[in-house]
Amino acid sequence: MDRIRIAGGRPLNGTIPISGAKNATLPLMIASLLTPDRLILDNVPRLADVIQLQRILGNHGVDVMVAGKRPGDTAYQGQTLEISAAHVIDTTAPYELVSKMRASFWVIGPLLARMGEAKVSMPGGCAIGTRPVDLLIKALEGLGARIDIDGGYVVARAPKGLTGGHVVFPKVTVGGTHTALMAATLARGTTIIDNAAREPEITDVADCLIKMGAKITGAGTSRIVVEGVARLSGARHSVLPDRIETGTYAMAVAMTGGDVLLEGARPELLQSALDVLVEAGAEITATNEGIRIVRNGAGIAPVTVTTAPFPGFPTDLQAQLMALMTRAKGTSQITETIFENRFMHVQELARLGARIHLDGEKATIEGVERLKGAPVMATDLRASVSLVIAALAAEGDTMVNRVYHLDRGFERLEDKLSACGADISRISG
Repeated sequence: MDRIRIAGGRPLNGTIPISGAKNATLPLMIASLLTPDRLILDNVPRLADVIQLQRILGNHGVDVMVAGKRPGDTAYQGQTLEISAAHVIDTTAPYELVSKMRASFWVIGPLLARMGEAKVSMPGGCAIGTRPVDLLIKALEGLGARIDIDGGYVVARAPKGLTGGHVVFPKVTVGGTHTALMAATLARGTTIIDNAAREPEITDVADCLIKMGAKITGAGTSRIVVEGVARLSGARHSVLPDRIETGTYAMAVAMTGGDVLLEGARPELLQSALDVLVEAGAEITATNEGIRIVRNGAGIAPVTVTTAPFPGFPTDLQAQLMALMTRAKGTSQITETIFENRFMHVQELARLGARIHLDGEKATIEGVERLKGAPVMATDLRASVSLVIAALAAEGDTMVNRVYHLDRGFERLEDKLSACGADISRISG
């Protein structure tokens, strides 16, 4: 099993290219099930989750071709996927595939809408809470589906097709919004989705669906209206830049000091996180090339943050901010409101010398003058990268174990950081 070794204490200087967003790529790939025509996705990141979803789609009879390199391609340029779901031969998503990636449950919406049936395994356990699928099921029932739970599978049927309806989510759910949005595109009549998630990835998926012929208004707001159509066609779409990767590297620069251009990043996708970094003492400038982040000399200031759905501070940057605050000059507080069990990185940060006190959903971080390298273990995707951020500023060597979590969401992380001066390397086996 691969590990990553980091020798801390080096500032970061240079350019880090930002990859396409994982959280948009996965639902965009799933949207290919809505049409028999070819969907071409550009700027797709090279991630373990993308490869896993290719396997899941292949199980349904979907052909996924990865286009070869083109003249002028750079090392970090996203790949192009050509996806064809002309012949869906199986509407069952088995446990052994769905259990490896929770987002794959979302295939239930497109399969049901296009094929009139779907049998999808309930997702397995997850290190950051239960993430229940009941909201997704209720949304599909609101569009006329008959849902049964049988042997750990959600069996959904709509033999005469879905019908438009009014879906009201009791709480904001990204997965529920993706599922309802995709299913509604082929439903007869009008669907209204209230209390919809407003995340940029929802808007990106809606933009792609519109290119495919869907009639959608309001994506990016809390009310989305979908006029169902009889058929969707193929399209070509470029995945938007990854705001979580952007915020992660921005916090790494704030932690170590230095001057880095996050190439291709778009500030409007994570303004709340950038505002917090400015409060913590970083200088942030939007340029035509991306976002430039600088921190020189002065220490890190403490902050108080509560995670919230977009446009609030993202839960997917909570662990990274906590790592940054371990070196702040004072006491910080972070309240996690989205996922339970999302403080599993705390005990590993403590191994590096962090002082963190947990009280329910609130973490109080007492900044320390120095962190010291130690062997640590990743527990989930965002927790693992928080350990990398802490290690970049720690004295001596840190060994991060179980880095397969990192490979799920960060494309060539050690290459991007080492190109900016970090002493970081991957140890295989």
